[in-house]
Amino acid sequence: MPSEEAKSEAILKAALDLFVERGFHGTPVPLVAEEAGVGAGTIYRSFASKEALVNTLYQRWKETIANHIVRDFPYDRPPREQFKIIWERMADFALAHPRELSFLELHHHGSYLDKKSLAIEHGIIEFGVAMVTHAQEKQAIKKGDPLLMMELVNGAFLGIFRATVEGRLKLTKREYMVAEQLCWEAIRA
Repeated sequence: MPSEEAKSEAILKAALDLFVERGFHGTPVPLVAEEAGVGAGTIYRSFASKEALVNTLYQRWKETIANHIVRDFPYDRPPREQFKIIWERMADFALAHPRELSFLELHHHGSYLDKKSLAIEHGIIEFGVAMVTHAQEKQAIKKGDPLLMMELVNGAFLGIFRATVEGRLKLTKREYMVAEQLCWEAIRA
């Protein structure tokens, strides 16, 4: 008989796949239970609600990508190198965890996200804005609203990621890094 931890992991995996394929509102709890091979009651013993389930997944993967990007971050390096490192770490995550990144992208604006999920999201945004502000102070990138600049770069990255997921592009690490150079050229001072 599977342990409670194994059942919870099966639920999380099934929920991740279904939330990516069907969205939050299109994913009923009984379908998650069926895909996980557990009863619906088992889900509610591990997660208080479908909202708690989606927030658990969101927090797990948002913290994972945040830690991947900021772990041992070279704050003392020039902005150009920092930009490349951030982009490369995002590319590594996208290549290793495409379903998880798709999930994060689909759910980052959900009204069902709780305060902890939103705090993690805001922490990542604050990091990005701080990096842009630092690069602007060093006159490495164009002037402008730091949040706008950060979202411009993030949107470019996620746009090519989506094109890959949808089969319009076939990106490897090399192509992601070509896109990094193009994006840097667009914002550099």
